[in-house]
Amino acid sequence: MRSAGASRRRRRSDPRRRSVLLTVLTSVVVLYSLVPLAWLFINATKTQPKLLDSFGLWFGGHFALWDNIHETVTYDDHIFVRWLLNTLLYVVLGAGGATFLAVLGGYGLAKFDFPGKRTVFAVVIGAVAVPGTALAVPTFLMFSKVGLTNTPWAVVIPSLISPFGLYLMWVFASEAIPDELLEAARVDGSGELRTFFRICLPLLAPGIVTVLLFTMVATWNNYFLPLIMIKDPDWYPLTLGLNSWNAQASTVGGQPVFNLVITGSLLTIVPLIAAFLLLQRYWQSGLTAGSVKE
Repeated sequence: MRSAGASRRRRRSDPRRRSVLLTVLTSVVVLYSLVPLAWLFINATKTQPKLLDSFGLWFGGHFALWDNIHETVTYDDHIFVRWLLNTLLYVVLGAGGATFLAVLGGYGLAKFDFPGKRTVFAVVIGAVAVPGTALAVPTFLMFSKVGLTNTPWAVVIPSLISPFGLYLMWVFASEAIPDELLEAARVDGSGELRTFFRICLPLLAPGIVTVLLFTMVATWNNYFLPLIMIKDPDWYPLTLGLNSWNAQASTVGGQPVFNLVITGSLLTIVPLIAAFLLLQRYWQSGLTAGSVKE
């Protein structure tokens, strides 16, 4: 009896069975992630008529990807290029500025004590819980009072605030930078700015890259804020611009350009994929492991 019970316990805890289950679940997640990308690429190779009379997950005869890319870039007097440059502007100023402020704020909150620190922590946690869409209308009313609506600043300035990025850098800086390391730098006569830029900033690289990617993706995919702030199509980001192309099919006398919408969507995700591939080498953990002996 004891041998039979032990055998059943071994079967239940067999690592091979757990490995098979994990493999199946991972495969489902991979398919869930890759099938939309495959659909996007396949349909970007089709002409407008073939989109409507061919199977969505297979090619439609003539490979029209390069023709679609050329037409997307040149359509409506190269407006797609203008939207791409607008999006890059919002990402560089908005996401870059949000990352910079999050790094400074997170480091300061993690490594310096001051009155009201608990209150600041509560405010940051509360701000993380507030969805951005809840603040869009009050932000619009505030910006309209000062005449900043329908300008790039109406998108850039709200993007500079990233409560989640600040909280993430706060937590990461608390663990990545030992207090003993800062004390040793101060004993050696290093000033606070020099200590931050020469010693702490390299140690914060994984957290900085993580926050940068989060804020970059959020700004790149931002739709609702530009929707209520921007009325001039010349200042549209890609999200609004592609949506305006998609809406042409439902307007009186509008020309359906679904092939250009799909091709533009494919071109839109290429910079994000490139950013992840280029920055993934900075995602390293334990950079300070063993640097201080307790």
